Amino acid sequence: MPQHPRVLVIRRRYLGDVVLLGSLFRNLRLHWPEARIAALVEPAYEAILALNPDVDLVMTLPGALSAWPGFVARLRRAGFTHVLDLDNTEKTALVARLCGAPLRVALHHGAHPVRLRALYSDIAHEPASAHEHQPISEYYLKALGPAGVPVVTREVRLVPREADVAEWRRFVGAQGRTLLVHPGSRSPFRIWPAERFAAVCDRVQDELGVQTVLVGGPAERPLVADIRRRAKTHLLSIDDPPSLPRFAALARACTALLCHDSGPMHVAAAVGTRVVALYGSQNPVLFRPHGDGHTQLIPSMPCTACVEPGVCVPGDSYRTYCVRRLSVDEVFAALKATLCRPS
Repeated sequence: MPQHPRVLVIRRRYLGDVVLLGSLFRNLRLHWPEARIAALVEPAYEAILALNPDVDLVMTLPGALSAWPGFVARLRRAGFTHVLDLDNTEKTALVARLCGAPLRVALHHGAHPVRLRALYSDIAHEPASAHEHQPISEYYLKALGPAGVPVVTREVRLVPREADVAEWRRFVGAQGRTLLVHPGSRSPFRIWPAERFAAVCDRVQDELGVQTVLVGGPAERPLVADIRRRAKTHLLSIDDPPSLPRFAALARACTALLCHDSGPMHVAAAVGTRVVALYGSQNPVLFRPHGDGHTQLIPSMPCTACVEPGVCVPGDSYRTYCVRRLSVDEVFAALKATLCRPS
């Protein structure tokens, strides 16, 4: 084994999952300061890892079949000594084996069998009974065991570019408190109604004197416009969706973020911004925001008064409207406590 390991961590998606790899990367760096640490993700998540100071290289999975020979050649040239596959799909198992690394760890949980077990040298397993009762970042850290890397920190951090942070501070007005609002979610069932976002934004500005800024990705443009149209106060709105690194800088420039349980929530927490997060029926432990000072608003479960009977699908958190059981008063109270808390 070379004196300075070359480590590849595979986690294809999603934004929150990729951000929460931070503690795994940090422990690798502390254990092997001179290691070459790389990540393999889907192209959409490449940019956010540029803000993780413990990652030296980001590789992306090719889409077209014709691109695979060149991709495999790059893998082989990299000379990886360790591969930690946190996905364990047929494709990622093949990637792990094609790397040629002596140590190839598959991480998996529950009772399902490891895919293509023969392509790995080691397995890190978590029982289903434990998986749902701790943050996903704890699960990721189990992949370090077969590599002999101790867990000495649980830090998750992203470091935005200072020039970007300074630019956003000028835009939002750095002299006062600022609430950033990101109303999007991958599931339309998990989105709090636009009229409630508008109402809570009005109260934040009227009653607390806190500047409110709306932002979203390309898919959230109609929702952001709807909230702004319904609001009675003047809300700043970022019409051109920022890149992930620019969004991280924007979050850092603001006092707090109001959002759903989402990728942007994890980005904001990783740059040190307090979060007020709206949940529905999803597990509030597995993907909670990392760090202290955050607030999770969770409707009482199990649900006893369905807001959309016949539409919600019990047991499927991507198809239940439970987030709509949260009131404007509840959300405003949480924001007031967060925004008025000393830094």
